[in-house]
Amino acid sequence: MSVSIASTVQTAGPWEARSALQQRYQNLLQGAVGDSHEWLLAQLQRAEALPDELPANPADLGQWGTQRAAAVARHYADYLAIRKAGAPRRYFSNRAHALYFLQQVAPTKAVDGAWLYGTLRHWPDPRFHGLIRTYLEELGEGDPASNHVLIYRRLLSELGCHQDLPLSAEHYLQGTLQLALGLNTEAFLPELIGYNLGYEQLPLHLLISAYELDELGIDPHYFRLHVTIDNASSGHACKALQALRQLWPQQGGTPFYQRVARGYRLNDLGPGAQAIIDSFDLEAELLASLERKRGFGQHMHSDYCRIEGRTVNQWLAHTNLLSGFLAVLQRKGWIRRDRDPGQSRFWRLVDGPGAAMFGVFDPYEKQLLHDWIAGTWQPLAKPTRMPTLKVDPLIDDEQEQALEATLQALPPQTRIEQLIKDMSGNRHALPRGLWATRRFAQMTGLHR
Repeated sequence: MSVSIASTVQTAGPWEARSALQQRYQNLLQGAVGDSHEWLLAQLQRAEALPDELPANPADLGQWGTQRAAAVARHYADYLAIRKAGAPRRYFSNRAHALYFLQQVAPTKAVDGAWLYGTLRHWPDPRFHGLIRTYLEELGEGDPASNHVLIYRRLLSELGCHQDLPLSAEHYLQGTLQLALGLNTEAFLPELIGYNLGYEQLPLHLLISAYELDELGIDPHYFRLHVTIDNASSGHACKALQALRQLWPQQGGTPFYQRVARGYRLNDLGPGAQAIIDSFDLEAELLASLERKRGFGQHMHSDYCRIEGRTVNQWLAHTNLLSGFLAVLQRKGWIRRDRDPGQSRFWRLVDGPGAAMFGVFDPYEKQLLHDWIAGTWQPLAKPTRMPTLKVDPLIDDEQEQALEATLQALPPQTRIEQLIKDMSGNRHALPRGLWATRRFAQMTGLHR
């Protein structure tokens, strides 16, 4: 089975209200710069109030990075030790919790690397090559199997997480920052360098997430890829520090470093991974999913079955009855908590091709219900991981020849500029963008 790459990111449809930040995110995805310069200035002012983690002397950055990486490795070793001693998972209480997290961070993952987009126009300048190489690697060098945005999109697709979950405006903040930096590179180059320096440091949560996702039968490839590619010895963390040194000004080093530090602190705006993980409430999420279904289901049930004096349609008529409906299903024995969900009559109505409500709930909604019913019950076997979706070639030879002919028809001085346009936002994850990435790397000599 091949995977479609036509979608972009889970977000509100054109008929749904968007927050101002979500709308800005969408505008920047389309390349509309608007007032993003002023907006970035406001975000940098917010970041000023955050703690400064960088050493006061830039000469100490190398040692700082080494010590930081060593601390992460030490904390991860401690984590592994307590897990092997029998401690429960630190992050994800169940599979539904993990799916919740993966969807909550999707707006950021959908623009992975976007802050570096503006460096492409500096390809003739060797000082920028480390940053450009980092961007090309985020884009998988134009290989659909290695493009980070596509890897994450395939992960969500494999898990059946297709529904557009309502996310708070702050969930779009980091993605919006990345897009805005990528479209305002000339004005915010020191801040971009600082942001890149912070983003490419290997965080502990990446290691733990990969470990626990694997335990839950969820492919951790996206997270493990960033563990390896961001390493401090030769990976993106190393390139980030090299870029800072190469682009250090001959004069005005102190103001430059101050701006770098401000850009670094942009990483800490908005909800971080730990905050998102901690915000999960299984029953609240289940009730929210039922509320999204309530409007569709409140008139779809026959009236011959009454539960404690109400028909199912009446139970679904008002939001404030949903919690009571779950409670009455437990009292009547339709739901048996803290046991194998297969023992619950209500779950058997939902799960399986012969179930009366087959297809009513999507995989995430079913997982919420499953894990809420299961409670403290744990299956003996590790969950089975879904097979990785096959990545088919996205364009054939004829289409590639047509794209090449279109490129060659342009004036020579505009050819690379056109390729760069096709590598913006998350357009690089479309067939034309993947081809443009490969051609850009070839034409500039920046391929591996």
